[in-house]
Amino acid sequence: MSAPSTSPTAPDLAEVLDAVEELWPLRLQEPWDASGLVTGRPDQPVRRILFAVDPTAEVVAEAVASGTDLLITHHPLLLRGVTSVAADRFKGAVVHELIEHRCALLACHTNADSAPDGVSDAVARAAGLTATTPLAPHPADPAVGIGRVGDLPEPTTLRELARRLADAVPATAHGVRVAGDPGAAVRRVAVCGGAGDSLFDEVRAAGADVYVTADLRHHPASEAREAATGPGAAGTPYLVDLSHFASEWLWLPVGAAALRDALAARGHAVEVAVSTRRTDPWDFRVDHPEQDPGHDPGHDPDRPRTAGGTA
Repeated sequence: MSAPSTSPTAPDLAEVLDAVEELWPLRLQEPWDASGLVTGRPDQPVRRILFAVDPTAEVVAEAVASGTDLLITHHPLLLRGVTSVAADRFKGAVVHELIEHRCALLACHTNADSAPDGVSDAVARAAGLTATTPLAPHPADPAVGIGRVGDLPEPTTLRELARRLADAVPATAHGVRVAGDPGAAVRRVAVCGGAGDSLFDEVRAAGADVYVTADLRHHPASEAREAATGPGAAGTPYLVDLSHFASEWLWLPVGAAALRDALAARGHAVEVAVSTRRTDPWDFRVDHPEQDPGHDPGHDPDRPRTAGGTA
């Protein structure tokens, strides 16, 4: 009688969802969010998983072409309510493409922001932080939450911190925008992957020298700098504004490795890959003639739309 096989097997989708729930619990998502499973049968086998920031048509085509069984994106496809998924519309066409090719779609959005080793933790590591606490602790679990804040092992200048981040994130037309004295010393750093201009009160309360986030709108950024440079103000927090896509892409290799390990611990061998497709919506930027574009890696209009890096 032969011994039972101990070779790794492919899990079904339900078991992958169990592993995902342990890593990025849905209870941590914000009340307005729509994380969770969008397409897929619980009993379908999962042999290949692809991580991406956005469920765009190009990303879905990449998933289908590579034989992906489960596409995990940070951003939800159906964040706002819809009344139709007819294939003559973008989101409907994406849903049809996924279902017709038996590719499940799972969104891990603000639950992956709040959970340990999540999106903001990835940004914090890129900034050089080695120990952090949540910037906005979760009401149900103050050990986790949105954003992170911590101290650099050694002070650096605002310019060097911005350069460190520019070297870490995928190149985009947005580049890295900075507000503040380039030579100013900074040590305490607050970060929030994705759009973070709703957290300025928390940033100030944390005593951060600089705030690293994305999608900073004109008025919140302007008002934050006015408050920082007004009478008796210390000039902080300075601001480092990343591309929304680029700031969140940093988490993909981390998330992919964590899920691969979690499934391996359950006895499953699953191929887990990270899409290098750049889904930032902007293609190029035209610099003012008086500015030197050589300081910004995102200025090149001919740069391929790839993010770089693998899991």
